Amino acid sequence: MASVPSLASTVQQRLADALSAALPEAGSADPLLRRSDRADFQANGILALAKKLKGNPRELATKVVEALPAGDDALLKDVEVSGPGFLNITVGDRAITETLAARAADERLGVPYAAKPGTTVIDYAQPNVAKEMHVGHLRSAVIGDAMVRILEFAGEKVVRRHHIGDWGTQFGMLIQYLIEHPHELDHKADAGDTEASGEEAMSNLNRLYKASRALFDADEEFKARSRDRVVLLQSGDDETLKMWQRFVDESKIYFYSVFDKLDMEINDPDVVGESGYNDMLDETCRLLEESGVAVRSEGALCVFFDDVKGPDGKPVPLIVRKSNGGYGYAATDLSAIRDRVQNLGANTLLYVVDARQSLHFKMVFETARRAGWLGDGVKAVQLAFGTVLGKDGKPFKTREGETVRLVDLLDEAIERASDVVREKNAGLPEAERLTEDEIAERGAQVGIGAIKYADLSTSASRDYKFDLDQMVSLNGDTSVYLQYAYARNRSILRKSGDARPVAHPEVELAPAERALGLHLDQFGETLAEVAESYEPHKLAAYLYQLASLYTTFFAECPVLKAPTPEQVENRLFLCDLTARTLSQGMALLGIRTPERL
Repeated sequence: MASVPSLASTVQQRLADALSAALPEAGSADPLLRRSDRADFQANGILALAKKLKGNPRELATKVVEALPAGDDALLKDVEVSGPGFLNITVGDRAITETLAARAADERLGVPYAAKPGTTVIDYAQPNVAKEMHVGHLRSAVIGDAMVRILEFAGEKVVRRHHIGDWGTQFGMLIQYLIEHPHELDHKADAGDTEASGEEAMSNLNRLYKASRALFDADEEFKARSRDRVVLLQSGDDETLKMWQRFVDESKIYFYSVFDKLDMEINDPDVVGESGYNDMLDETCRLLEESGVAVRSEGALCVFFDDVKGPDGKPVPLIVRKSNGGYGYAATDLSAIRDRVQNLGANTLLYVVDARQSLHFKMVFETARRAGWLGDGVKAVQLAFGTVLGKDGKPFKTREGETVRLVDLLDEAIERASDVVREKNAGLPEAERLTEDEIAERGAQVGIGAIKYADLSTSASRDYKFDLDQMVSLNGDTSVYLQYAYARNRSILRKSGDARPVAHPEVELAPAERALGLHLDQFGETLAEVAESYEPHKLAAYLYQLASLYTTFFAECPVLKAPTPEQVENRLFLCDLTARTLSQGMALLGIRTPERL
């Protein structure tokens, strides 16, 4: 179906037409329409226009009102001039209900596709091979997954890239140890293994890493053999590459088990680590040097910037190749840009990466622009995120001062959420109670949803405190509050029967119904803004307000006991559209909405 224009856009167009008719000298002026507490909408554009035309703003506003079509009660119930020339606008109940009915008739809830969809390559969730995922990996995974879903819903072609750390000097040590102790890595790699298998894979890798590190530090001859092994790895030696591949495969089993617990889809073709660009590194350096973008400095290949200086006032370069011939992260990142633009056809490169790497990416993007790899019509954006803090406001660590394992956090959240579900379940009539299996399933959906929502409801650039007690609370701005609003809504709809309720535009709306309806109508505009600005916290804020308005509606407007059959059905219609909007919005954040809780 075609997209459904929002009431705001329809009113905006109606006012713009009246402005042009009443004040032709104003050209195509913007009425500057906003939602308002005093009426449904307020138009503020006439103030700026009056300054430009050197006129009295109230008189100009009155002229605009007079130019509106007479008796158009279906859309504009009331337009009044207020203060120094604002227009306070109240739309008709029929217009609200008819617009919502058009949204309800569409599977996408009337949300339009982006006007000019392109191809976005999104780089997110970047764990390291042979290392456990910790709390620092959480935000990139959660924010990146939400942006993938939101952009795809907007009609964008999205290519996922998990730029895993799978290359570097530590692999010489690990591979040499495994060659000399071949039975140490005894887990059979199988991407279809269970969560337990993922834990086993990481346990093997951890044990191997500690043993190889201890030998590396204690035995000079082993250290020398390990360094020779790095050279063999980089030169493509068959035996060495096979061993390296075993580490990657083992790590993937573990990664996939963690992502599965996070309720995220991850596929082999999306995992293109640092090693995936090895064959391009030499050419990347050659092209940069030949074009003059990079220069040799003290034996290294560097790119300099006027505005990047160290504490001593000297320029700090981006080092593409080190003086010993080794490649830095910059060489890999620049090669990835070449691949993503030239081979994948990206219009947008979106990097969901810790804010502490902002300077690195600023220099990488500027280098790529100078080299012509980020041409006109191609943009590179770092969606920089802040740090996860403990309740004390300090970086999140264990009591022993260690980095918190991600899987431990997820397990604890699931356990806490299961307790909340179990406690709530005990108060239900026996016929409606969940089984233990259902409680476990809902506990996972609520617990993982709680972690994701706490992250996504905070502006990505800000740090946030990891407080599980607050995250799984039934009160306040939490996913549990939204999930319970959805489940309560579905309960009402089940009691009313299976048929989808029909809207009744002739029914007069109560204030709580109007407020809910006007907010439901803003869903498409909210999603467009979120997709444009890469700010998923704005979608979370929209959904929290939607659940809050629904709670008020539920308290003030009896649904099944409304005075007339038409009111019953119209209120059921509002319930249904609210449930569908909550479910769709939460799904775009990667959060489940159970039918029963």
